[in-house]
Amino acid sequence: ATYIPQLGKVDPKRFGIAAVTNDGRVILAGDADQPFSIQCVSKVFTLTLALGKVGDALWQRVGREPSGNPFNSIVQLEHENGIPRNPFINAGAIVVSDVLLAGHQPREAIGEILRFIQFLADDETIIIDREVAASERATGYRNFALANYMKSFGNLHHEPELALGVYFHHCAIAMSCRQLAMAGRFLANSGRNPATGHSVVSAERARRIG
Repeated sequence: ATYIPQLGKVDPKRFGIAAVTNDGRVILAGDADQPFSIQCVSKVFTLTLALGKVGDALWQRVGREPSGNPFNSIVQLEHENGIPRNPFINAGAIVVSDVLLAGHQPREAIGEILRFIQFLADDETIIIDREVAASERATGYRNFALANYMKSFGNLHHEPELALGVYFHHCAIAMSCRQLAMAGRFLANSGRNPATGHSVVSAERARRIG
């Protein structure tokens, strides 16, 4: 996202890759242990959490179709009454953040997301890059427009700035390729963490998310 100044400071020569198999093998190359803000990748984890809270009722507020437009486009929201096409474009992820706010203060919702990712990766060293979060908030005018537009249609249940606070912070979670691969294992194993056997989601839901 070129509109986030802090991301422009990242060394463009960094490159890493990691793969974790269901039998526990870890394959790494390059800068696989270098943390970076995971940005849109975080939407996979917030969607998983939201589905765990409200189930298929989520799909009344977010669609499940490709948008065919830029990830931060506002055009379709006008034609589709404030319902984002899917949870992986910005508008959809803001609605998911709004769902995770239910019954919580923003700080609590952000903490829940972070702890969930730490749990999946089995790594409590994962943190939020506060500088990136602040940079996103300072320049996220299009996201503010998306949130306010959805609020006007009644598709945000909290004030836009609260949902956006959660959204900006989960996009700023800093992880390495290794940590991301570890956290995503459940999607490759029918919804179960292969290391612990813990069921994160059903097999059907894992297919839907993945």
